[in-house]
Amino acid sequence: MLSAAVHAQHQEIFATDGKAIKGYDPVAFFKSSMPMKGNDTLSYTWKDVQWLFSSKANLEAFKASPETFCPQYGGYCAYGTAAGHKSPTQTDTWTIVDGKLYFNYNNKVKEMWMKDQKTLIEKADKQWPEIKNQKP
Repeated sequence: MLSAAVHAQHQEIFATDGKAIKGYDPVAFFKSSMPMKGNDTLSYTWKDVQWLFSSKANLEAFKASPETFCPQYGGYCAYGTAAGHKSPTQTDTWTIVDGKLYFNYNNKVKEMWMKDQKTLIEKADKQWPEIKNQKP
């Protein structure tokens, strides 16, 4: 069991119990402007993680263009990524900036991130290639 947990931490995508975004539908953040739990019967494996969807249309949209809907930095904390490390996230911290989905560690961190998003996104974009396969 320990080896599975260690392996999961090295994944590019933040996953809980093998499910990206804690089982929430990534497309729903864009199309419904709210978090929506995905359904186990509407799943798709991408980047070695299971993605769940609330509708067949959302599943098909993701399959057609996963990079469009997947969260930035694999769903790890945007603020933490800017600081050079991977941190887990909470689904209720989501934000869409310039058509991209971001999450943060918690709402307090999200408040700090919101104050200087542009600069922090630039920093995180530079950091991500170096840390994406590192252990959080």
